[in-house]
Amino acid sequence: MSNELIKYDPELNTIPLRKFTPIEMNLFFSIISRMRDKGDQTVRFSFEQLKDLSNYKPTANNRFEDDIQRTYEKLMGLHFGRRSKSGLNREMFVMFTKFRIVGETDSPYIDIEVYKDALPLLNNLDTWVRYALAEFRDLRSSYAKTAFRLLKGFRTTGYAFLSKEDFFELLDIPKSYWKKPGDVDRYVLKPIREELTPLFRGLTVRKKYGKGRGKPVIGYSFTWKPEKKDANDFSQGQFQDERQKLFNIQHNGELTEQEKWRAIDKVKGLTLGSTEKQALADKQAEHDKKIRDQARQEALAELRKGFGNHAKNH
Repeated sequence: MSNELIKYDPELNTIPLRKFTPIEMNLFFSIISRMRDKGDQTVRFSFEQLKDLSNYKPTANNRFEDDIQRTYEKLMGLHFGRRSKSGLNREMFVMFTKFRIVGETDSPYIDIEVYKDALPLLNNLDTWVRYALAEFRDLRSSYAKTAFRLLKGFRTTGYAFLSKEDFFELLDIPKSYWKKPGDVDRYVLKPIREELTPLFRGLTVRKKYGKGRGKPVIGYSFTWKPEKKDANDFSQGQFQDERQKLFNIQHNGELTEQEKWRAIDKVKGLTLGSTEKQALADKQAEHDKKIRDQARQEALAELRKGFGNHAKNH
């Protein structure tokens, strides 16, 4: 499972996944990972297979069916489509025509079929976005998940720019944040930096400011070390993957010390605050050791001074 790849037409990245939870995103893209190059045939997923692909935690099947159904209902509300360069020709369609959940059987399953007009999104791809399902799936924030997909569309260039309008639309950011840059920093950019820094070496996030009163934010730019065209997205093993992620965190000059600690917690699957607590304990222990060493040196100096005076007196 660790080497499962997601690959699709870049057009799919232009569709905002409105109101999708991280669990629903995991289910949707787990399905996408197995629908590629299957044409219009019906593809069957067992419950266990889809749970494994999406790393689904709750075990009760009725809860799982509810999450699958909500995912499909939200997909039905998305407007997939294309438009000509002039914008005069436009078309819209749903992605799936069949989404059948069969839970009353010894081996529950879901049958899924791609709508004929959506086939170019997953079949005979000339250009594509590609990334590891495990990397996407393990991200916690829906904002980080969407930013990850968008940046992977520019993985060999190491640069992506989104206007403020596109950023808000594609990441499905509440309109109430539009004039509250502090909320964007805290609830959108912070989780993106913390969760994507381990995956994109040298990641930086910059705001672009416009002219006029107050220099309003007009867009967001992302830079990182470009990936080689022939670079693969396969796992190198848990130890090596984690080692690389921790390296990217420690050598990123953009994160604060606190953000680095939180990023490490997320990579290691620890309770948030664990690395900070340990780091502060280590600093306190180091400080205490310095105090003890200093006291010991002062005591030795006093003893030497005392011996010296004693020798002079004799």
